[in-house]
Amino acid sequence: MASSNFAAGAYAAVQGLTSGRATPRVQPTQSAGENFAGLLGQAIDTVGDAGRRADAQAITAVTGKANVVDVVTAVAESETALQTMVAVRDRMLSAYEEIMRMQI
Repeated sequence: MASSNFAAGAYAAVQGLTSGRATPRVQPTQSAGENFAGLLGQAIDTVGDAGRRADAQAITAVTGKANVVDVVTAVAESETALQTMVAVRDRMLSAYEEIMRMQI
């Protein structure tokens, strides 16, 4: 389950930051824009893959070869991935609109 692994990793990262350890340093790169675009592309691919897995599970359930629990899990994972992507999109649009409102 990709979404539960992601949530566990995020929780561990937050716990590491709040446990009193030194804050990790982010190393700037020259091609930060390309990395961000690549990150968004990967996120979109992940959402698409989750949807395809849910579709495949649904098809195997119709043929009687899949467990209903697996189908529900795949559909819920796909829905969570899509909701996360929509939330990220909304935040990006909000940030863009705020930047456009700034006076120069």
